[in-house]
Amino acid sequence: MVVAKWRKQTVARVLLACAFLSASAAVAAADPSKVLRIAFEVAETGFDPAKVTDNYSSQVMRAVYECLLSYDYLARPVKLVAKTAEALPEVTDGGKTYLFKVRRGIYFQPDPAFKGQRRELIAADYAYSIKRFVDPANRSPWRFLIDGKIIGLDAVANKATQAKRFDYDAKVAGLEIVDRYTLRVRLTAPGYDFAYIMAMPAMAAVAREVIEAYPDDTNAHPVGTGPYVLKSWTRKAKIVLEANPDYREVIWDFAGSDDPRDKAAVGAMKGKRIPQIGRIEISVIEEEQSRWLAFQRGEIDYIDRFGAFAPIAIPGNKLAADLVARGITWDRSVEPEITYYYFNMKDPILGGYTKEKIALRRALILSYNVQEEIDVIRKSQALPDESPVPAGVVGYDPAYRSLLRYDPVLANQLLDYFGYKKGADGYRNDPSGQPLTIVLTSEPQAISREYDELWKKSLDAIAVRFQARKSPFSDNIKAAEACQLAMWGSAWIADYPDGENFMQLLYGPNSHQSNHGCYESAAFDALYVKMKNMPDSPERNRLFLLMSRQMEVDGAWKMGVSRYRNVLVYPQVKGYRYHPILVNAWELMDLDPSLRKQ
Repeated sequence: MVVAKWRKQTVARVLLACAFLSASAAVAAADPSKVLRIAFEVAETGFDPAKVTDNYSSQVMRAVYECLLSYDYLARPVKLVAKTAEALPEVTDGGKTYLFKVRRGIYFQPDPAFKGQRRELIAADYAYSIKRFVDPANRSPWRFLIDGKIIGLDAVANKATQAKRFDYDAKVAGLEIVDRYTLRVRLTAPGYDFAYIMAMPAMAAVAREVIEAYPDDTNAHPVGTGPYVLKSWTRKAKIVLEANPDYREVIWDFAGSDDPRDKAAVGAMKGKRIPQIGRIEISVIEEEQSRWLAFQRGEIDYIDRFGAFAPIAIPGNKLAADLVARGITWDRSVEPEITYYYFNMKDPILGGYTKEKIALRRALILSYNVQEEIDVIRKSQALPDESPVPAGVVGYDPAYRSLLRYDPVLANQLLDYFGYKKGADGYRNDPSGQPLTIVLTSEPQAISREYDELWKKSLDAIAVRFQARKSPFSDNIKAAEACQLAMWGSAWIADYPDGENFMQLLYGPNSHQSNHGCYESAAFDALYVKMKNMPDSPERNRLFLLMSRQMEVDGAWKMGVSRYRNVLVYPQVKGYRYHPILVNAWELMDLDPSLRKQ
């Protein structure tokens, strides 16, 4: 964005220029008649960047808030670009110092917290937002992103723990406000992924006035500088966003590749002002069949989760003729993600590191047939994960193979050997003779019941009792962060394209944050600490391999799959391209209501 430099001009020329700019802005403003309608398969949890980790809430936060950095919409592999920063950061001191310059003239969306004043975004807002991660009162699940990384920040956090109050005005040597628009971040060690971290929704700028105005419910009051504002929110049901009328001038300008989908996006969007769509209506439709029917009826404009209906929509991995006839297009990518089932290491039945506990977890892992999950439940729309580092991110090893592959015979032998004997009812007891029951937490949805049934089938084959406990996803997230679930299935999509982003899920100090299983291994943690302070290299990749093996030896997770992201898009939606990190970038799309069939 070009920033105009004022010079001496005649009053007439100034008035003429202002009138021209005003008229241009009015013509280019997002059209309120353009209403994008989409569905989330899981309910959101809230919209405070420091407190929310789920993908669905994060998509909304990306639209409302802004980070210093973001991603090129069409570049593959993904590429960082400046967002509210003037440019990519200046990195010095061997990767330990990052200098960010915030663009002038960016403003927060209006809110009563600002007392009628127009509030400009400044460097201090990013420093304040970073400090919120270590405020003990926030219990931020994202604290691991900066724990021990920024010079002086941990000392302030430790004082807050003792004083029961975080001092946001305390000087932090590693968060230097050079001037109103310049932030210098000094790290304790080279931060080779720090630029990627600063592009995460968690690192978006919040205004201190807003946080202090709504201290008891910051999740319900998102006020950012982004292209959309939260118009209304019916929790776990509907979210409505409207274009921010005060959003600065940003022009769509991405190049893309020779891929026809890239070319279509460029042709539809190049040169347009962002955003074009005036209103986004997000409905929470948890049942897959209901989402599919809503799409078929034209009630939502695109659908990106329809696994059970893949044989109908893309038979033989080709778009169905009836969908082609309706002008629907198909966008397909492999998610840079993993799915996995974790075992709670603090659970009295599944937890612990004794030989018999490790044997139990390994037996459960060996009993579960991931290929059956792919073939039957996922309709062949996924690939098996071998390690916690998926394809598409730094550290991925295509030659890696898990040691714990489907083998119910070996699973039975393990349980027999370590004292899990069968009782009169044919099911196993634990080594002390008490009945053994494995409890899996899952959601009250039809698709979840299919996974429950596969687990029951798997555990029946090794004579282990199974029980499924049902509760909503948002409640499960909270319980998982508290390490209260014995076993739960989860998924993690890349926040940034590096294996560290996945291995941190197993790092001991991240327990009660992102490490939902409270897995604590001194061997794993030592490898992780060494890895995170190294640049991309063969030696660093070897550490990823060793961490994967350590996790397997301890039986911490049952690895799942990386899913295909199949997206069906109606012709009224223009410029859609799935981005592996941004996921859905609504502000970079357009919509032609005249093409929507009523």
